[in-house]
Amino acid sequence: MGKPTGFMDYERKVSREAAPKDRIKNFDEFHEHLTMEEQQLQGARCMECGVPYCQYGMMINGMASGCPLHNLVPEWNDLVYTGNWQQAYNRLKKTNSFPEFTSRVCPALCEAACTCGLNGEPVSTKENEYAIIERAYEEGYAAAKPPKTRTGKKVAVIGSGPSGLAVADQLNKRGHLVTVFERADRAGGLLMYGIPNMKLDKAIVERKINVMKEEGVIFQTGVDVGKDIKVDKLKKEFDRIVLACGAANPRDIKADGRDAKGIYFAVDFLKANTKSLLDSNLQDGNYVNCKGKNVVIIGGGDTGNDCVGTAIRHGCKSVTQLEMMPKAPDSRAENNPWPEWPKVCKTDYGQQEAIAVFGHDPRIYESTVKEFIKDKNGNLKGVKIVKLNWVKDEATGRMKMEELAGSEQVLDAEIVLIAAGFLGSQKYVTDAFKVEVNERTNVKTTPGEYRTSVDNIFVAGDMHRGQSLVVWAIREGREAARAVDESLMGYTNLMVQ
Repeated sequence: MGKPTGFMDYERKVSREAAPKDRIKNFDEFHEHLTMEEQQLQGARCMECGVPYCQYGMMINGMASGCPLHNLVPEWNDLVYTGNWQQAYNRLKKTNSFPEFTSRVCPALCEAACTCGLNGEPVSTKENEYAIIERAYEEGYAAAKPPKTRTGKKVAVIGSGPSGLAVADQLNKRGHLVTVFERADRAGGLLMYGIPNMKLDKAIVERKINVMKEEGVIFQTGVDVGKDIKVDKLKKEFDRIVLACGAANPRDIKADGRDAKGIYFAVDFLKANTKSLLDSNLQDGNYVNCKGKNVVIIGGGDTGNDCVGTAIRHGCKSVTQLEMMPKAPDSRAENNPWPEWPKVCKTDYGQQEAIAVFGHDPRIYESTVKEFIKDKNGNLKGVKIVKLNWVKDEATGRMKMEELAGSEQVLDAEIVLIAAGFLGSQKYVTDAFKVEVNERTNVKTTPGEYRTSVDNIFVAGDMHRGQSLVVWAIREGREAARAVDESLMGYTNLMVQ
């Protein structure tokens, strides 16, 4: 611990954001990061606690507290402070396959569990992580490091999202020959097409994938396994197969008028926007343009917020975000103590931009769609929403939603984006591989394991655990890689944590 009094000597400082009305003019990342000297002082704020909750990643009341990857946070915070950047990178990479992604899109579970945050501001660990990985690329020590020997074993990974990439990265480092199959035209899965460019610049995704290619990972894009290539062929060519296709079934909204023209799933909306942006800077018109339209987004989570930010960049006339749950408190409730994940109201970048442009928060809480209203040509022209009341079901003791009589309201809407989460894996994939699924349609395994019901086929990520965070997908990928390696070699030396 290089600076015992650092947490008292220095105040928390994070990157500066471009003003909302400036950043909505493009789809670029909008953070201005600290200088190296400023970042080192932030590293000095780490208390290097006797019990570092930041790196523990334990489940408390059903939610993770601390980093699921068990990142060695106090170690590399101190190395940042002392300016030992390469060693900080080495320690960071021990547990995290892709800090270039998590330092941009992770909600920083480590910071929520930081001891400094108990009586003040937590250490800016996510910013330190960003500084470490970006400096590693600048200095060259994040460059490709191909394995020195090969095992002769071949592994197919189906899906190139964060879990699939983590599987491929780990198994390739072990010396196995890994081929990643991706049905989209670009590798990256959720990282490429599910997260908007202003949150995660696609050049960053491509940069890492190019490093993996130099290290020997083979990527085959535009290949939909189960349709374009037969599973039996893969079984003959590869020693092991890992399914990492994500939770790709969007949850629908069943209401009168659902067949109206102008209703889209958020995942399709965001994918088309990013693809058009990369292909033509939005000049090809192959996306849903919200310019001049009243937009209603169903879903209050991160994906809904991404839709808000995207619609505003298009120049929408208005944007409203519907949230079924009540508004969370602005500060921790007494029944939500540290180091639990803080269940507080978060105003994310998209909502900040809506407030700046339209003068109010776009969210309407405790509400849902009752009817989609069409014009005579079948085009969407409005949505009827209703307020919800949460009451206890006397029979089960659980809370349930009831419509509040007389609370109906009609909103103008030419575009509706459904961002209500995902239901599980896609049936044509699980049917093609003949793997068992559970009641949530996630691929079934023994708890804590990654083997499916079919010999030599493994699973990882959202397809296994259900919709979750990028950081959990990376952990699943690393653990699945370890299981695959052990099944191939009889032992494994791959690190998970």
